[in-house]
Amino acid sequence: MIERMLSYRILRDLAWSPIVGLVGSRQVGKTTLVKHLQSRIGKPSLYLDLELQEDWFKLEDAQSYLAGHADKCVIIDEVQIRPELFALLRALTDQQRIPARFILLGSASPHIVKLNTETLAGRIAYHELSPFSFSEVRGLFSQEEHFVHGGFPGVLLAPESFISRKWLDDFTETFIHRDLARLGFAIPAGILKNMLSMLAHLHGSPLNVSALATSMGVSQPTANKYLELLEGSFLIRRLPPYFINMGKRLTKAPKMYLRDSGMLHYLLRVFDMESLRGNPAVGTSWEGYVIEQIIREAPEFSEFFYYRTHHGAEVDLLMITPKGEKVCIEIKFSVAPTISKGFYQSVADIQPKFKYVITPGGERFDRADGLRICPLSLFLLEELPALAAE
Repeated sequence: MIERMLSYRILRDLAWSPIVGLVGSRQVGKTTLVKHLQSRIGKPSLYLDLELQEDWFKLEDAQSYLAGHADKCVIIDEVQIRPELFALLRALTDQQRIPARFILLGSASPHIVKLNTETLAGRIAYHELSPFSFSEVRGLFSQEEHFVHGGFPGVLLAPESFISRKWLDDFTETFIHRDLARLGFAIPAGILKNMLSMLAHLHGSPLNVSALATSMGVSQPTANKYLELLEGSFLIRRLPPYFINMGKRLTKAPKMYLRDSGMLHYLLRVFDMESLRGNPAVGTSWEGYVIEQIIREAPEFSEFFYYRTHHGAEVDLLMITPKGEKVCIEIKFSVAPTISKGFYQSVADIQPKFKYVITPGGERFDRADGLRICPLSLFLLEELPALAAE
């Protein structure tokens, strides 16, 4: 069992919240994690998997069944395929509001699950489980291996590269042909596969939805709907731009990233570090990888943006800590990075407390201008916790 960083937060919230929701892409280890935590919940528990016919039938009369197990923490896996249960869970929770009443596992964001007119607002603490972060597998895999293959357990732990590629192929097909259909979305498989391929080539770029829709041969509202589904299924991230009150013209479109570097490289047909180094996308791939690792490990309530003016001045990642302190982060796939004039112009606009350049390796050192050059591994291990404590 590879210990997940999210374990502490889940157990913490089970101590006070009647319902804890654990969401994340399929096959990231949600079930494995919750079963690992069952003995640490502090009360008897019951696990139900709605993809098993036997457990599905147990909830035919869900009210009677769940009321009969009010003394347990009831874990319901793949809850998004039975959205009608949410109204009942709300009522049962209101009748007996005690900590750790239910744990709900789902493979889709609550924003795209059909909850009818009922919600669990005020009754549920949500957490997202991502594929393995580098810090979670540090010591088992090198940063290079994690960067190339991504964090999906089925890919990273596969005994050979063929199995990794086959896993990603099967994952994509299952997502397109089964998962979206079970959520009630009928999308032509060919269109969505083409969209994923296009997005891989747009990785790290401001997203022009109109141009994307034209390339796909669909309307702009349809393209937006597909993007929302991919984002709600945890496959892509749209990083919003940062606006400050000044007279400069700023880019307003979000930047788009494939969240898992292994999925990105699969869609680009790049399967090893040697091929990746020679690929024009290596810089933006590294940029997306670093951004994802930082967001996953940042303290709760942190905010993330990018900053870009119409004249090209840019900061790859702007982090605002829970205390409101600004951190400008430039990301370079080089151990001897050259810093652009545009970064310094952006720093002058934003006035951050901290300035970093994140590299794949090398040494950490401070420059005379207050800029700290830092390899990703040290940033995650030492700098990010220090920022949280500031």
